Amino acid sequence: MKLATLPVAVRHVSVLSGSKSLGALASRHYSTQTSSSKSANPSSKRRAVTPFNDDGRVNWTDLSRGEKAARATQQTFNFGFILAGLGLTGAVVYLLFTEVFSPDSRVANFSRAVDLIKKDTACQAALGDPKKILAHGEETYSRWKRSRPIASTISQDRFGVEHLKMHFYLQGPLNSGIAHLHMTRHPNHGDGDFEYKYLFVDVRGHQRIYLKNADDDNPFGSEA
Repeated sequence: MKLATLPVAVRHVSVLSGSKSLGALASRHYSTQTSSSKSANPSSKRRAVTPFNDDGRVNWTDLSRGEKAARATQQTFNFGFILAGLGLTGAVVYLLFTEVFSPDSRVANFSRAVDLIKKDTACQAALGDPKKILAHGEETYSRWKRSRPIASTISQDRFGVEHLKMHFYLQGPLNSGIAHLHMTRHPNHGDGDFEYKYLFVDVRGHQRIYLKNADDDNPFGSEA
């Protein structure tokens, strides 16, 4: 009896083990398909790319037509913004150079005129110690007390000659006054620098003091 039942028992065990191996293979196949399907669609869970949220992390080949258009729009806007910034920076640099740092700027001509006034003996006698003479622009109603712009104009006549006209105020320990400056720049002059037409100072109680006068043979003389 025992010898007759032994083959049956062995066959039953083999069938069970075979069914377990088939189940394991099926589960592995299912998990492989699931993982491959997830990896095959990595973009299914990412958010859509727009001109406002594109950070460049998604490859160009993975973008749809609409997303490619959005990225192109964003890059075009960024490029235009950069160009506008460069243009604005260039304009500011040009303005600073022409108005401040250039040898023929208004600030440079103002500083040279003030130096001439401080060195002139007639101005020293009328205003006082040159080290204490202050020059400033127009009084304003601004709450910033140091905001005193220099009143100046640059114009061009029919002959192409540029005219720089300026006036500013002087304050010394003895008196106060007003300086008037007129400079010209001729287009046919090789150096292209401004030249003095006149520079004079009016001080209350004193006669007009000329420091530069192109119509006078002695431009450094003072009016008698």
